[in-house]
Amino acid sequence: MAATARIDHWPGRRVMVTGGLGFLGRAVVARLVASGADTVFVPASSEYDLRTVDGIRRALDVGRPEQIIHLAAVVGGIGANRDNPGRFFYENAVMGIHLIEEARLAGVGRFLTVGTVCSYPKHTPVPFQEASLWDGYPEETNAPYGLAKKMLLVQSQAYREQYGFDASYVIPVNLYGPGDNFDPASSHVIPALIRKFVLAIERGDPTVEVWGTGSASREFLYVDDAARGIVLAAERYSSPEPVNLGVGREVRIRALVELIGRLTGFAGEIVWDATKPDGQPRRALDTSRARERFGFVATMPFEDGLRRTIDWYLANRPDVDATVAAPG
Repeated sequence: MAATARIDHWPGRRVMVTGGLGFLGRAVVARLVASGADTVFVPASSEYDLRTVDGIRRALDVGRPEQIIHLAAVVGGIGANRDNPGRFFYENAVMGIHLIEEARLAGVGRFLTVGTVCSYPKHTPVPFQEASLWDGYPEETNAPYGLAKKMLLVQSQAYREQYGFDASYVIPVNLYGPGDNFDPASSHVIPALIRKFVLAIERGDPTVEVWGTGSASREFLYVDDAARGIVLAAERYSSPEPVNLGVGREVRIRALVELIGRLTGFAGEIVWDATKPDGQPRRALDTSRARERFGFVATMPFEDGLRRTIDWYLANRPDVDATVAAPG
């Protein structure tokens, strides 16, 4: 049974959500408000550069949070990770390290870091169990990003041990849903595929080319399910052990591509470019710890979530897509 947040935890509590204007962040903020929170501070990156100590201190001074949910990250798909390994490592590491330290110094009562499934070793046995997190090196194309985020788990555990700082860590699997990032330069697999198929249909393209072989697998968590899990963890979970957030079911990329093609109405041929990387070979989580520790179970059926995501894109697509897709 899916758990709901305890309404009495949030009223009057000052919460800061970094990355609260992003895809996942907006859903988390909405969930906090729905759960009774009436003071949610979101430090916009245009005003507070959380990669700097000054920006963090100003955000903490203005927000005066009792609790922080750290979602902010510099992230992208396989191509973006491959092109920006140094930037993704440095900016994610320095932002999280300074934020946790300054939060401790400011007397923040509870801190939840939202990590990444990219931190898991490349050949982790499926389903991924939290105990396997240190059993090898991450998949090479996203290792710098994954390792930077994993260092925040180490810091959280060290600060809990030395300072008694109430810092916890959750690991969501790949997210998707309405409001996702559809920018082809930085999007993840589901929004990238939706955009690719829709544009191919409108241009009358006979084929769609897809990276890799289709043999890799992924697990996908609907954004509203992820937000509910994060808010439940922020409310109920206080432990040094990391916790997976997912649905516990993997989907082969080939099957995913065919499903999105069908749902968008593409009738042409799918061409696989095997010279491009597949990324991590398999990815699916053991979600039993989240269920046992704070009652989280994902509820959105995958095909329903994909339909909602496609419908959102068709209704909210940027002007540049409409221009590219215009028949000529």
